[in-house]
Amino acid sequence: MLNNSLPDVAPVKAVDGLVGWGRGSSIWPMTFGIACCAIEMMAVYAATFDLDRFGAGVPRATPRQSDLIIVPGTVNAKMAVRVRRLYDQMAEPRYVIAMGACVCGGGPYVKWGYNTVKGVHKVIPVDIFVPGCPPRPEALMDGILKLKEKISREAVFARRGKTAREMEGRYAQAPAAAPGRGAGA
Repeated sequence: MLNNSLPDVAPVKAVDGLVGWGRGSSIWPMTFGIACCAIEMMAVYAATFDLDRFGAGVPRATPRQSDLIIVPGTVNAKMAVRVRRLYDQMAEPRYVIAMGACVCGGGPYVKWGYNTVKGVHKVIPVDIFVPGCPPRPEALMDGILKLKEKISREAVFARRGKTAREMEGRYAQAPAAAPGRGAGA
């Protein structure tokens, strides 16, 4: 019933707004850092910037406990597989912030970096881009505040319906197992 059959009436919108406010005020980021931008991300968690006042202060150690992945630093072809795996292990709703020039579009490696992914948005869907080389901690805090605004504006029940349709489509298009590749082969 909650997937996509609720009417668009005032009580549903009020509950939707309340749930959106609660989700926006308790963002749980994942501890994840690849390169030099991770140093700036660590500075945001320090006492000087106090990210805890925005509800995103304690980074989680596993993707199953977090709903935000901040991708800081250069993503190469090998690391892209691991970034995708971490993203897939996160529970819905999940959000992504791309932090730094390398993650947003390849950075200084865009022309000659053959193994550098030219934007993490080609691997996972990105909600907020924070450019810079490396971006200042204030820029990351601004990105987190913009994500909070996006989450609070989001209709929870509409997102649940969209996610349900995506999952149904994903399982409908699942590839069949190759013949002769059973459990003991």
